[in-house]
Amino acid sequence: MVLSNNIAALIGFGCEATLWGVNCVLFIISLGLLYRKGRRGNTNLTILAIHCLLFASCTAHFGLEFNHFYTTLNSNLSTSGISNFADETKGLLAADILISICDLLGDAMLLCRCWVMWRDHRWVVILPVLSALAGFICLCQVAHFVATLSPTSPVPPAAVVPLTTAGYALPLGTNAMATGLLVLKIWIMTRTQPVASGGGYRLRRSVDLAAHVTAVIVESGLIYLATQLVLVVLVGIKHPAEAIVGVIAVQIYGIAPTLIVIRCTLGITTETTVKDASHLMWAPISKLTEYHPGYYISVRDWGSEGDGL
Repeated sequence: MVLSNNIAALIGFGCEATLWGVNCVLFIISLGLLYRKGRRGNTNLTILAIHCLLFASCTAHFGLEFNHFYTTLNSNLSTSGISNFADETKGLLAADILISICDLLGDAMLLCRCWVMWRDHRWVVILPVLSALAGFICLCQVAHFVATLSPTSPVPPAAVVPLTTAGYALPLGTNAMATGLLVLKIWIMTRTQPVASGGGYRLRRSVDLAAHVTAVIVESGLIYLATQLVLVVLVGIKHPAEAIVGVIAVQIYGIAPTLIVIRCTLGITTETTVKDASHLMWAPISKLTEYHPGYYISVRDWGSEGDGL
């Protein structure tokens, strides 16, 4: 059975509703942790503002999708059912623009992490920043073309598909570069881990490996990159499933950076040494407790000095 645009849009709405709930829970947890640190005057206002704006954009997108779902089914259920559910409307056009905004803000969170971790070589973020901005401009232009050339089409006109693909491919390049930079930095930090010995060696090795894999997946935004890659492929081949992945991606754009914020606020990010840790965290550090020599640093308090995030 061929997947229709209408069924794909309905499935996408259901998936987004579930992920929005997950996003809400994680956002509330992150705010609680940030508030606890903020009482000591240690909250970075720039990251907090981007974090809140990203969640607001994800919520606004889901609100527009929910409004479309309710109004369409309420007006057409007794007549045409869902036969025109995927048709473009002004509300859905605004939701499409919000996808680009969420992607841009999510990239900003990842690039802020790169900016802090690569403190001695901050020029590495220049190309990813330019790529993210170029992709956002392309997708804004696509929204303009859709509004003027084909305002009710469920998919972009064929003439603008290359521009649409470029609009998603450029942020994918940003994600790939940011993820690669973060993975490289994490590997550099942890490659000097000493070899354990004794009866608990295998258990310690397994625990350290699991912690390292988790750190790489979460802190580097690999979930973000994988979602963006699938979306670009589906847009490129013009598959109806892009309507599913497109709205799922919106919430992933919010969830992935929120997970990084939670790890950083809890002080369980990957660091290199006690000496260098104050320059590598997302927030200034005043007190550090070593968890494992040369591997992980546990943060007990975040101070008010330094250039961390």
